[in-house]
Amino acid sequence: MTEPDRPHPQPHEPPHSRPLFHSPWVIFAVAFALRVAVILVAHTYRIRTIGGNFDFGFEAGRIARSLVTGHGYANPFNGMSGPTAWLTPLYPLLLAAAFKLFGVYTHSAAIAVLVADSAFSALVVPAVYEIAERCFDARGVARRQSTAAAPVALWSAWMWAVYPPALQYAVHWIWEMSLTVCLFSWALVVTLRLRGVGEDKPAAGGEQGAEAGARNRLLLWFVLGVLWGLIALCNSSLLLCLPASMVWVVWPQLRAGGLRRWRVWRRAMAGAMLTTLAFAAVLAPWVARNERVMHAFILTRSNFGVELYESTLFANDGFPWGASLPMWPGAPVFRQYERMGEVKFAQMRQRQAIANIRARPGQIARWTLDRFFFFWEGMPHAANGRPMQEYLREFSYSFLSACGLLGLALMLRQKLEGAGLFALVFALVPLVYYFVTVQSRFRHPIEPLIAILGVYLFRSTEKSGIKA
Repeated sequence: MTEPDRPHPQPHEPPHSRPLFHSPWVIFAVAFALRVAVILVAHTYRIRTIGGNFDFGFEAGRIARSLVTGHGYANPFNGMSGPTAWLTPLYPLLLAAAFKLFGVYTHSAAIAVLVADSAFSALVVPAVYEIAERCFDARGVARRQSTAAAPVALWSAWMWAVYPPALQYAVHWIWEMSLTVCLFSWALVVTLRLRGVGEDKPAAGGEQGAEAGARNRLLLWFVLGVLWGLIALCNSSLLLCLPASMVWVVWPQLRAGGLRRWRVWRRAMAGAMLTTLAFAAVLAPWVARNERVMHAFILTRSNFGVELYESTLFANDGFPWGASLPMWPGAPVFRQYERMGEVKFAQMRQRQAIANIRARPGQIARWTLDRFFFFWEGMPHAANGRPMQEYLREFSYSFLSACGLLGLALMLRQKLEGAGLFALVFALVPLVYYFVTVQSRFRHPIEPLIAILGVYLFRSTEKSGIKA
């Protein structure tokens, strides 16, 4: 059963009074050191060289090579196909910097990129700590008999630091997952700060205190816009969460009544507008480049039509995997892509995808339902002669999903602060993937929340079971 919610000392201890390994920044250091050690000891920087080093960053690696060799932001596959907006630019630019400094497709470049990914993954630790502290520890939720100031935050941070599924993408994959999860987690932290989750109501401090608080909130709104602009330039599939989180922040203020209503509304709208402007400012150079080079308005990526088309093919059984175009530059489809240009080719594929969806809506609906289950249960893998390894992988993936979903259900039932934001994230992050394709890595942005909710779930129970 859970302990009754009762007033509890605030967990915001002075840093000098915390035990060393209770500090989120010490846990960050351990997480980073562990990831770097895995890279060096397991030699994960030795990327397979088959396919002309395509496994080294895939399309992002090809674009980075094109940048470094003087061909511009172009050529995401094996041929010289010209300018591209196939991927958003943040991660390819990071790869290009590593190639420039350490050589194209070298071990040194791989180590540099994986260490950077490890830093991004480890930086999730203090974000996880603050999210858990604000949503649970600040109100003494799920404390049980812990002597730690913030037990849910502490165990969630350590779980993210050392649990293998939390670090796998930082040490094995040269792709954007670790950068995305870092930016997204800190965007959630800023969102909780704006809503004031886990904070006591400020005491009356006169006009000067009110003005300082208003300036601080405006700064937070600005930072939120910048973070979401960077997220859009890294993984635009998450963008549905931006308007939803902004509405969640201002909703209590929009419901305010009385004489203060207009003032509250005005401040809320000013903050939301500042976020929108900061977001647009970060995105503007990329959009302008696409208008100039691609001769089309492309907000983030140009390849949605191609990905959607691949998801409607019987050959893929609803689960496209790998590159959406042939790796051989002489293949007829690749030559068509070169001849038409990326934008027109993607538009053609989108029309074909819509035609396929209209022709077989029942099959598309079944694939969509399958993708829903596989997002949470785990993607099926081809037989590899190691059934126990597959069973353990599947169990770990689905067990974490179950813990996260049950923790969210308990959080909603207890009407805890932040529950609405967690629910929005769980509902919106997978939405695009349900309709296109799913892979295990697509769940990574919400895995910090899954870790927090899993700790909260188990700390809310005793031998007699769960009682909300």
